[in-house]
Amino acid sequence: MIIISNVTYPPESTREIANRYLKAPVLPDFITKKGPYISASRQSGMHSITYYELENSRLAEGLQAIGESLAIYFGVPGYQYEIKPYFELEEGLTILGL
Repeated sequence: MIIISNVTYPPESTREIANRYLKAPVLPDFITKKGPYISASRQSGMHSITYYELENSRLAEGLQAIGESLAIYFGVPGYQYEIKPYFELEEGLTILGL
């Protein structure tokens, strides 16, 4: 399964985000991180997406570790984030009872 984090912040917070990124805690070995991938726009500012791969059985631990790694940015003006788990199609169908 994967967990995706979506992060947004205004351009004027970029320097503070970068400084805190360099000090962020290391994720546990059971999580494979891809990203962050960054984009920018005049309307919505900076947008970052990161993919985290892990085993389903470690979902709770993974969400906690990722949440803690993103908490380092609390207090940065305009910083917002969202974390969502995504299941493979077959797993999703099982959850729906299909």
